[in-house]
Amino acid sequence: MYILFKKEILSFFSSLIGYIAVVIFLTINGLFLWVFPLGFNIIDYGYASLENFFMLAPYVFLFLIPAITMRTFADENRAGTIELLLTKPLTDMQIIFAKYLAGVSVVVLSLLPTLIYAISVYLLGAPKGNLDVGGLWGSYIGLLFLASGFVAIGVFVSSITDNQIVAFMLALVISGFAYIGFDFIASLSLFGSIDLLLLSLGIQSHYTSISRGVIDTRDVLYFLSVIALFLLFTKTALESRKWENSIRLSISKNKEQ
Repeated sequence: MYILFKKEILSFFSSLIGYIAVVIFLTINGLFLWVFPLGFNIIDYGYASLENFFMLAPYVFLFLIPAITMRTFADENRAGTIELLLTKPLTDMQIIFAKYLAGVSVVVLSLLPTLIYAISVYLLGAPKGNLDVGGLWGSYIGLLFLASGFVAIGVFVSSITDNQIVAFMLALVISGFAYIGFDFIASLSLFGSIDLLLLSLGIQSHYTSISRGVIDTRDVLYFLSVIALFLLFTKTALESRKWENSIRLSISKNKEQ
């Protein structure tokens, strides 16, 4: 499993796509937070806070993470190497976890340089160090949970197609709906008393809750459930592919006889 995990990390950074995705993430956040005179600009905001970064980052992740995960299984499906991979002495879940953890690791690597933002805000505070450190770390934990959920969605989508562009678009749509779709539906006030239930089904409400700096068990269980659900979907997709391959093999053998 570790060898497959290492292979996935190396394959991501063996092409320009990996570096471009991370650079774009950092560039977009940097421009909106420090350069563009828009609502996200920290200097114009006037407070020693990274609140604007944690509001912006999920929307950037909606594009970054599908770009990271789109080739996870889709490339294997297109090249026909998925059958070879499934014959290795690894269980389906070990294969899935290796690819999933590789995706999460890449996201973590892209987040590490953003600690410079925290240091900058810490130094810019009046007085210096006037920063809610507890809320800051809570927000980073929430962002990691959110990113991990997006990666699980992206890995699942990649497992059901052999086209990377299709995998990217589907992961973007599903992740976007999971993040803001339920909030939008609840805002229409069409379902009366179950609006709060709809809100609780969306990722945004749980991400916002953790970002306040309070790690609620319900929010943690929600994210773990989302991750487990989509990894289980991925396992089902792989089992379906193995079943289809076995049927094709049986048909080909019958024709030869």
